[in-house]
Amino acid sequence: MDSCFKDLYHTTLRKNLCQTLGLKNLNMVPRLEKIVINAGVKAAAQDSKVLNYVNDGLTALAGQKPVKTKAKKSIAGFKIREGVQIGCMVTLRGKIMYNFLEKLIKLVIPSIRDFRGLPPRFDACGNYNLGLKDWTVFQEIDFDRFPNAHGLNITMHIKGGNNKEASCALLKSFGMPFIDTAKKG
Repeated sequence: MDSCFKDLYHTTLRKNLCQTLGLKNLNMVPRLEKIVINAGVKAAAQDSKVLNYVNDGLTALAGQKPVKTKAKKSIAGFKIREGVQIGCMVTLRGKIMYNFLEKLIKLVIPSIRDFRGLPPRFDACGNYNLGLKDWTVFQEIDFDRFPNAHGLNITMHIKGGNNKEASCALLKSFGMPFIDTAKKG
């Protein structure tokens, strides 16, 4: 995929968002800073091969090598000790980030079973978190090579605007299929 979303943002979406949000300057328009893909694996505490398996899956999915994450503290109920590797994460920026966002919006989200839209829940800084229960919705995850399903958390860090409405407008302009909360009632 070519970086269509990056060009689209810089040529048309930025100007449209500036007018829509009533901003005085193009530099005030919200922009996507990075996308972080995180996979926590409970079974990795007992078997390190599982973590290597997830690491290979994230590499295929993101197109770059993830880093392994460690437990920050011990949790006896989950049989996790501090410092044990329990997950993987990868941070996408620039052209790779826009390519991943385009793939997510155009290919992955429409292929989710029983999909009715995403809830427009943003954190206080305007960042958006999307949780996927099954990573096999990505076509890079081949059933033969990765037979076990794992969940993912995708965090979209948005700079500028510093409010939920501006961040929501940015992702909607890319085509993110949010549920219209005004219709519910």
